[in-house]
Amino acid sequence: MKEANFDISGVNHLRVNCLNAIKKIDKVWDLVVIGGGATGLGIALDATSRGYCVLLVEQADFAKGTSSRSTKLVHGGVRYLANGELKLVREASIERGRLYQNAPHLVKDQLFIIPVYTLWERLKYTIGLKCYDWIAGKMRLGSSDFISKEETLALMPGIKQKNLVGGIRYHDGQFDDARLAINLAQTIWDHGGYAINYCSVINLLKNAKDQISGVTLKDLETGKTYPVQAKAIVNATGVFADNILQMDNPKSRKTLSVSQGVHLVLDKSFYSANDALMIPETSDGRVLFAVPWHGKVVVGTTDTPVKDASLEPIALEKEIDFILDTAGLYLNKKPKRSDVLSVFAGLRPLASPEQGKQKTKEISRGHKIIISPSGLFTIIGGKWTTYRKMGEDMVNRIEQKLNWHSKKSITKNLPIHGAALTRDWNDSMYVYGSDTNQLHVWMHKFGNSIISESLGIYEVQIVWALHHEMARTLEDILARRTRALFLDAKESILIARPVATIMAREMGNDEEWINNQVDAYVQLASKYIL
Repeated sequence: MKEANFDISGVNHLRVNCLNAIKKIDKVWDLVVIGGGATGLGIALDATSRGYCVLLVEQADFAKGTSSRSTKLVHGGVRYLANGELKLVREASIERGRLYQNAPHLVKDQLFIIPVYTLWERLKYTIGLKCYDWIAGKMRLGSSDFISKEETLALMPGIKQKNLVGGIRYHDGQFDDARLAINLAQTIWDHGGYAINYCSVINLLKNAKDQISGVTLKDLETGKTYPVQAKAIVNATGVFADNILQMDNPKSRKTLSVSQGVHLVLDKSFYSANDALMIPETSDGRVLFAVPWHGKVVVGTTDTPVKDASLEPIALEKEIDFILDTAGLYLNKKPKRSDVLSVFAGLRPLASPEQGKQKTKEISRGHKIIISPSGLFTIIGGKWTTYRKMGEDMVNRIEQKLNWHSKKSITKNLPIHGAALTRDWNDSMYVYGSDTNQLHVWMHKFGNSIISESLGIYEVQIVWALHHEMARTLEDILARRTRALFLDAKESILIARPVATIMAREMGNDEEWINNQVDAYVQLASKYIL
């Protein structure tokens, strides 16, 4: 790639715009949303698109936590049917359809196959999935059907053959979670809202009546702090929601049960089928998926209660062994630890059950809105698929509680930044959607130097992420703007220094910055390698 010679202000313009808005002492925001994951982004976008003055702040990077560590599914929740959660399945199925329409460059119709080994399983899963189709109504992606043993083996070579009766095939959605989060932030910017990363809430401001009137923000890049006034403050921090609640009231009771889900990423050779595999009943009573994703296969997940929330949760040995052992029963060949390209763990912010006796896998994935006596709005629970509905529900509740004039939500049919129907799922740059043409212009103008052959990462993507996606660190680029860390952790380490060097050139940083970024990244990425 030729020397791009973009000016540094171009790299920083999104962040500078946000900071300039934050610095205005007399500015009173309608909403300040704390948390830049799926839930916070959904709330901020809904409010912004209604015409409210909105600021979203994230202490790390957008989707740094749970929202970049999912099973990569936009789904109604087949297993929730067994729990009798028909309302949740209906809601999620409808939202799956809307997301498929609003972000067609990231969400695709993915066929799944459940291998069945008894006539009873055939009957049970056929009925269950027909109900799944029916609940989704006109928003379903396709109809489920039974396929023969021969067709199942043809579609899933290497599947366990003994006693195989056939398979049940059904439709669900598959997506790239972190890329959707970045596109949501861009959609907020496109509609005049503000969203900034690496900006932490260190204090909640209150008026003489002990009602929340704003927050104190700290820009983690400069260390500067800013008081910000707002009519409503929303706590959408996921697994860290209790931290904000206790900042508001140190005596606040615990509202969350945190559950960890682990995924392993394998080479496509372990599961070469285009259709995803779904094992509906594992030894721990959960569902196991093997989902094709960016030329690899994601296998998971687990459901392990966790006491303390962390931005970088670590997979437990028992979780890794469980996935390897269970997957080995169904994949083309049994994977070993050395075959794992990346292992990642995410935390689920589940609403604590009233009695505290349910296992985490039994706790509803529905969301819950809490309004504190101080006027703090908190949302817990939920899942990626229903992020839009969570945003709509929260803004509706704020309008109702604060007696604002009701403004109709428009996000049901609001295209997400990058929305484009024309895409090539085999092209590593499909995730950019309608922005792809502009990236190709840049490639033509400045060259198309490739950074990683195996992952299909080009130098232009690094420059684009700095100018248009508010990437600030080497990790931002390798973990969430591209998905290198999640797809092949060792390969991501190999390209870390070349990527950091490009970033330093564009941002005007020196060799010391490069070394610090690479050292920090290698230390992080080593935790994704078994």
